[in-house]
Amino acid sequence: MKPTIMVVDDEAHIRDMLTLLLELHGFAVSTAIDGADAWQKINQRLPDAIILDVMMPVMDGITFCRHLRADPQTTHLPVIMLSGKTQFGAEAEGLAAGADFYMWKPMKTPELMANIQTVLERTAVPA
Repeated sequence: MKPTIMVVDDEAHIRDMLTLLLELHGFAVSTAIDGADAWQKINQRLPDAIILDVMMPVMDGITFCRHLRADPQTTHLPVIMLSGKTQFGAEAEGLAAGADFYMWKPMKTPELMANIQTVLERTAVPA
C-alpha cells in the first residue's frame, strides 16, 4: 500500500505541483486548502505524513501543527513545513510548533524527497 502524503497549501498551483511530484515518486496524495480543511479531513482519514504551508487563511500552518501535536490521535504524524516566510525566527517558530523539517519555497525536489523518506522511516511500525 502506498504511503499517503497530505499536502496543505492555500495556493492551488503549489498543491497541484506537489501532488504531481509526489505521485511520480509513488505516493498517494490527499490535499487541503488550509489548516481547518486539513483538520476536518484528518479526522476522517489519517495520512502517513503532511507537507504544510505556513501562511494560510482560516488556520495557518503554525496553529495547525500545534493542534496536531496536542491531540493524542495525531501527535505522531510527521510534518514538513514549506514556507516563503524567511524572516529571522520563522524556521525556529515552525520547529517549536512541532514540525519535523522546515523548508523554504521554492524547495529542491531531492531535499523534499529525502525529508519525506526520513520522516516515514522514523514513524514506520516495525514488522
